[in-house]
Amino acid sequence: MAHYDFNMPVTEEQIRKLRVNDTVTLNGTLYGIRDATYIHMFDRGRKVKFDMRGHAVIHTAPNVRWVGETQAAPSGYAPICIGTTTSARMERFTRPLMEQYGVRITIGKGGLGQGSLEAFRDLGGVYLAVVGGAAALETTWVEQIEDVDLDDLNPESLWKFRVKGFGPLLVSMDSHGGSLYTQVNRSARDKRAAALASLGVKI
Repeated sequence: MAHYDFNMPVTEEQIRKLRVNDTVTLNGTLYGIRDATYIHMFDRGRKVKFDMRGHAVIHTAPNVRWVGETQAAPSGYAPICIGTTTSARMERFTRPLMEQYGVRITIGKGGLGQGSLEAFRDLGGVYLAVVGGAAALETTWVEQIEDVDLDDLNPESLWKFRVKGFGPLLVSMDSHGGSLYTQVNRSARDKRAAALASLGVKI
């Protein structure tokens, strides 16, 4: 296991060094994205203004407050609570997000499926896990909401955050076919089978 501090954006070479159970801390730009954002980008063909090549996205629909555009809040929004949502329902968007926008890191809860694991392998990407219930802590890592796009979808807009010390986050899916979720599932099934066998239950 190793720890990496990344100043965004990152290269494919940096991502290929990561392995499951490594940890990562991000600095610089982080994009917030969620279901409606993906749907409008890929199912409805809406274009976005941000260059996300080499960047990270986090699955979130943040709680924000409109404060008006100022030097401290150039987007007009101040963060109140920026939590992370479950990723599984956004599975089908991983590959197009990487292919069309060059995103290399996805952050969320609960992991993604086989299709995403294959996209990470083919294109050079990773999934970083956030512990559930850590929204208050995550928010302290966000220095500013720099910009926003597709804001008619608020709070499921495309958010551009400036972050500092965002992490450590756990590498739970890597670009080499490694998946912590597969390992945990296999271990749980093995333990279940052993427990049932000890009780004389045939499966």
